[in-house]
Amino acid sequence: MPFTRRTLLAATLALLPTLALAQGAYPNKPIRIVVPFPPGGSTDLLARRLGEKLATAMGQPVVVENKPGAGGTTGADFVAKSAPDGYTLLMGVTGSNAIAASLYPKLPYDTLKDFAPVSQLVSAPLVLSVNAGSPIKSVRDYVAAARVKPLSHGTPGNGTSMHLTAEMFDQAAGVRLMHVPYKGSAPAMNDLLGGTLDSMFGDFLVLLPQIKAGKVTPLAVTSARRHPMLPDVPTVAETGLPGLAQFEAASWQGLFAPAGVPREVLAKLNTEVVKAMESADIKEFFGSQGFIVGGTTPEQFKALIESEVPKWGRVVKAGNIKLD
Repeated sequence: MPFTRRTLLAATLALLPTLALAQGAYPNKPIRIVVPFPPGGSTDLLARRLGEKLATAMGQPVVVENKPGAGGTTGADFVAKSAPDGYTLLMGVTGSNAIAASLYPKLPYDTLKDFAPVSQLVSAPLVLSVNAGSPIKSVRDYVAAARVKPLSHGTPGNGTSMHLTAEMFDQAAGVRLMHVPYKGSAPAMNDLLGGTLDSMFGDFLVLLPQIKAGKVTPLAVTSARRHPMLPDVPTVAETGLPGLAQFEAASWQGLFAPAGVPREVLAKLNTEVVKAMESADIKEFFGSQGFIVGGTTPEQFKALIESEVPKWGRVVKAGNIKLD
């Protein structure tokens, strides 16, 4: 029987179900989550706990790979340029996937176009705090003192969310704060406790033990709502001061795939990630660390990022913030 083009087509069509079965549904090989920071931090820990849940639910190993550098942009760039097949994912944060768009003039990826948001995972406000011995006891006191002379505020480094949140505050309140960048949160905290630093817009997890110990006074949280672990501490917006009525800033972490990932793969990832973040042990563990825990739809996460990028861009531009 001659092997014609028609018989070749028929044979190919007959084989399609077998080929599809051999290829298998997503996932059929290990998944990699890239953490753009060194091991040991909250982003790394979140990736590993989430990875364990996903591995069980999806029947494939989930490997966490740390690719630190350039404020998280090295790892983010790696994922942006990876195959959009759902097997390489990014544990992105406010810095790498929102602030970086305006902070790095030669950013090698587009924060809005080069990623497919899967789900937000956690968020946390910063806490405006002063030494417990300070005469400043409220945001009104803080603004009044800053009008007399610039108050110093310490951060883990130039361009961090702590730095930009403080910059957004002084732009909104019409005061000038003096930025003191440190190499990490620990030395900044030491100077706040020692009284040589006036204030911090600090990470919730870092400040909470000192607040509980009575060594630091929290003036306000930067989120839109009060934090459940500090119910008596007002939000910045609650102070009612001119310019601060709409103030909101929070750091967040979420899962991203490269842009172009198949819709069904994105849907599968979202379903399993949201289930994982709703599990009791995940909610309890990260909730005890001060995080607001919970997954979102890809559309909700995308909308958040689309609002965050221009917001931080305005802060960077108005403050003429440079990394050097």
